[in-house]
Amino acid sequence: MGPLYRILQRLGHSIRRRNGNQKMSAVQTNAYQYIHLGIEGRVATLTLDRPKKLNAYLPAMGDEIVHAFRHAGGNDAVRAVILTGAGRGFCAGVDLEALRSANDSEVAQKGPRLGEEDFVRKLPLELWSFPKPIIAAINGAAIGVGATMTLPCDLRLAANEAKIGFTFAKLGILPGLGSTHLLPRLVGMGKAMELVLGARTLLGPEAEAIGLVQHSVPGSELMEKAREIAHAMAALDPAVLAAARKGLREGPELSLAEAMKNEQSLSASLRRARDKSA
Repeated sequence: MGPLYRILQRLGHSIRRRNGNQKMSAVQTNAYQYIHLGIEGRVATLTLDRPKKLNAYLPAMGDEIVHAFRHAGGNDAVRAVILTGAGRGFCAGVDLEALRSANDSEVAQKGPRLGEEDFVRKLPLELWSFPKPIIAAINGAAIGVGATMTLPCDLRLAANEAKIGFTFAKLGILPGLGSTHLLPRLVGMGKAMELVLGARTLLGPEAEAIGLVQHSVPGSELMEKAREIAHAMAALDPAVLAAARKGLREGPELSLAEAMKNEQSLSASLRRARDKSA
């Protein structure tokens, strides 16, 4: 294990329970370069933190996002995760300017090339089977990868003024991160075609109207709304939420009879776990 992991592990263990409600003390860490991870009251907030670049994506940022999600997933103190961006943007897509600059200090480092990192190859699958609720709070521009990285999340909230765009066709590339599977599930095939083939951006209220996000709110209220939902979920039995999340993820791919059988199996697993711990 590297020093970054050990730092986060110590921070995770340092979270203390208070009172009978088991409220967790706030923990923040600056161990990352391109993101920030904070934990407060059983909710982890992962913030993309390149505000001067509207949190434009770099492979090194992707590595940090993957690490932070894995840490949160394995931390019993965390029961829900919020993903958001610092400053005016959520994530304005890939930082093409930095990647093209051979002299850029952020690019001249060891690590995977764009498209070869775990963020692209593994994270969508890991988030799909993540054991805890994930809420994307889209505070500003979410373009390209900034839009697709929110699709594996369980809920998406957007500021009214946030611009969301699947603009890959303008760059002559295809959307990734499993978005050809995830986007039609959220908005339907026709609307997914319109968003991808039209390569246009839409604002929060339209995104809510088509089901891409669940709530569009004024930007000043976004994080309050996200935290309200996250803390409400975090107050519930995490084993029940994990089973419900799994059932809902799998249900649309099953027949009605298979979905009912899956529900019964998940419920039986919960009962066995409770009996074992009793």
